[in-house]
Amino acid sequence: MDAISAVGSASKIQTDYMKILVSQLQNQNPLEPMDNNEMATQLAMLSQLQQLESMNTNFSQVLSNVEGSYANSLLGKNVAFLEQTDTGESVVKSGVVSQVYKQDGKNMLVIGDQVFGLDEVVAVRN
Repeated sequence: MDAISAVGSASKIQTDYMKILVSQLQNQNPLEPMDNNEMATQLAMLSQLQQLESMNTNFSQVLSNVEGSYANSLLGKNVAFLEQTDTGESVVKSGVVSQVYKQDGKNMLVIGDQVFGLDEVVAVRN
C-alpha cells in the first residue's frame, strides 16, 4: 500500500466510524447511554492513526528526495553495478554515470548504453 492510499484509507475509516457513531447516538437506549470515555478513546485512536499515516507520507517524500539527491551526486562518478547475464549469473560491471532520471518513481542511472536502478549500485569511485 502506498502512502497516499494509506492516508485515504485513514480518512475513509474515520468517516465510516463517524457515520456509525452518529447512527449509534441516534438509536441509543436512553436508559443505557453510550460510554463517553469509550467514544473519546476511539476518537483518539483514529486521530493517532491519521497522524501516523501522515508522518509515513512525509517520511516517504523525504526518503524519495534524499535518494534523488544521492543519484544526482553520482553524475560523473565511476560506479560498479550488478548485471544479470543470459545464464542468470550476476556480473559486476562499472562505468561513469552520464545521466540520471526517474522512471515510475525509481531513480535510474545511465552508463554508456546501459540503464540500471540506483539500488543496483554496489560501489562508487571518484
